Amino acid sequence: MTTRVAIMTGGLRGLGKAMAFGLARLGHPVLAVGHLPEDLPEFEADARQAGFADLVSGLVADVRRPAECDRIVQTTLERYGSADILVNNAGLTFTYIWPDKYRRETPPKFWEATDEIIQNVMDTNYVAADQLARRIAPLCVAKGWGRIVNVTTKLSTMNQPGATPYGSSKAALEMASEVWAKDSAGTGLTINVVNPGAGANTPGMAQEMRDWSAAGSKPRLVEPDQMVPPLLWVVSTAADTITGYRYNANEWDPALTPEENHRKYGRLSGLVVHHRDGDPAEGMPE
Repeated sequence: MTTRVAIMTGGLRGLGKAMAFGLARLGHPVLAVGHLPEDLPEFEADARQAGFADLVSGLVADVRRPAECDRIVQTTLERYGSADILVNNAGLTFTYIWPDKYRRETPPKFWEATDEIIQNVMDTNYVAADQLARRIAPLCVAKGWGRIVNVTTKLSTMNQPGATPYGSSKAALEMASEVWAKDSAGTGLTINVVNPGAGANTPGMAQEMRDWSAAGSKPRLVEPDQMVPPLLWVVSTAADTITGYRYNANEWDPALTPEENHRKYGRLSGLVVHHRDGDPAEGMPE
């Protein structure tokens, strides 16, 4: 197997940490990027315990800043000699936007969000992904192989009441994924989306929801390790011709091969196009 070097944003905890370790288990070096310095010691300790100290390293950086994106790419090249895979997983969620979301009687209104929150969420969830993708894509196109994987969210989360600006930022990244896939067609660089497919059991989920899920009063949350199988599929050489698709981790069936999962659950990326009767257009994400 050819090893590839990955950059994982939001990689020091939660979904990103699970995906970084999943890549490392296959021998792929990973630079895991996070914005909270306090997450780094535990990440490094867990990497050592898992035997990944030589394959996985952490970096504290603010992906919203163009200069920091330059530093992330340069650090990856200096440490590992290449940059082949970018997973845009960093995101500010409802725990940042509306900490009291599940304690309110009614959903928050879009006009209640502050300018600072709007800017920070859009910069983290969309602009940062765009900045890093534009730095990594030329490297991949030049060598004829590469992967950009974007983590968005399901449509019913994007457009639910009170979803501003989280839903807006993820909708932007979802549509960007479709455009990037078209722009890079035939270059060896593929663009795909991997989502939990439901709420995820991570620090980005409100503790109330995590408690309700554990007690069985709310649907089961997606565990971070469930993101790994679809991720490993889209970054594999078996998926060299697969671009412009999205996969929900909670649908991935371990009893099926990756190719069977792709045929059964892979959907074209982009936002849902509705018919007049309100049904999703065939082949589009739900």
